[in-house]
Amino acid sequence: MAGRAPLAICNHGLRNSGGIERYALTVVRGLHALGVRPVFIAKAFDAALPEHAWVEPVRVRLTGVPGKLRDHVFDWRIGRLKRRLDLPPLLAMNQTAAADIAVCGSTHPGFLAAMGQDAGWSDRWKIRLEHAHLTNARVIVAHSQRMADEVQRFHGVAPAKIRLLYPPIDGDRFSVVPEAERRALRAGLGLPDDRAVFLLASTGHRRKGLDLLLEFFRHTGLPVTLVVAGRPLGVADVPANVRSLGYRSDIENVYRAVDFTVMASRYEPFGLVGVESVLCGTPVVVARGVGCAEVLRPPAGLAFDLDAAPGAADGFAAVMAEAVARWRAGTHRLAEPRAGLGYDPSVRVHVEALLALAAALQPGR
Repeated sequence: MAGRAPLAICNHGLRNSGGIERYALTVVRGLHALGVRPVFIAKAFDAALPEHAWVEPVRVRLTGVPGKLRDHVFDWRIGRLKRRLDLPPLLAMNQTAAADIAVCGSTHPGFLAAMGQDAGWSDRWKIRLEHAHLTNARVIVAHSQRMADEVQRFHGVAPAKIRLLYPPIDGDRFSVVPEAERRALRAGLGLPDDRAVFLLASTGHRRKGLDLLLEFFRHTGLPVTLVVAGRPLGVADVPANVRSLGYRSDIENVYRAVDFTVMASRYEPFGLVGVESVLCGTPVVVARGVGCAEVLRPPAGLAFDLDAAPGAADGFAAVMAEAVARWRAGTHRLAEPRAGLGYDPSVRVHVEALLALAAALQPGR
């Protein structure tokens, strides 16, 4: 029909929440800039967000459905809605067998393997739905090469079906500010000037490696402070050089105020935090297994081996010493953040790539 959007979207929600919800909001903003208003199927919408007015919202109510069954019921209802509404190619950010373009931001078998966990019955349900999501889709968008590899390893998907598209970042929100403003932000957070300040952004502390960081900061003799933005620390014995900032809606200002962001995750499929930090001029101390380490270039990324032996040249302690040396020399801030990235993180480039994938799936193409 005339004026029909070239693709539809589904996700658990259109709201400010975890990484995939942030991705959904960014894609909607990018589509809006191109004059595209897609159908958006979700369980929850935040009508106060401007993005809500930029989609045709279709809410799926799951009142009374047990928690363990909600994803499966949601999947079933998405399939029915897709047929009833005769939707264009469906870009699915949640796991559903109805996906035409399946976004892969993580894999559950990969998570379990990285965390050293065995699969229980609920895990097997999740993996079954994930398998349908990835194998039924006509195209898979992997947000990192690590995800592309895991899709092949755990789900047997042919490489030809996978497109590597690193996620986009809002360059207006995440950007460098003048030094005077940065210092004011630092003072506003009460951060010391005589210590190198490292940021951990985390809502899942074990996966993000908080225990490893606490152990290091407790025993180090370096002039360093760790600040944690997100979930409360939840530990009784907090080192004196570690403090919690709580949840922050202005995380871009925290990136700007600190000296480094640190990513010591045991499992991190991509990690928007890394690229957001770099775009704010702040380098990242990053474990090599983290997805965004694939695109961070020196001096923006200081990579270390999470499993290195104590005292190893590529271990965490050695890289932290290098970071502190840069801080002491005053050379750690990134004058040209984009030069530290191995891809173009602009929203328009990413959204245009998604639209090209959708166009290729239209009848007659």
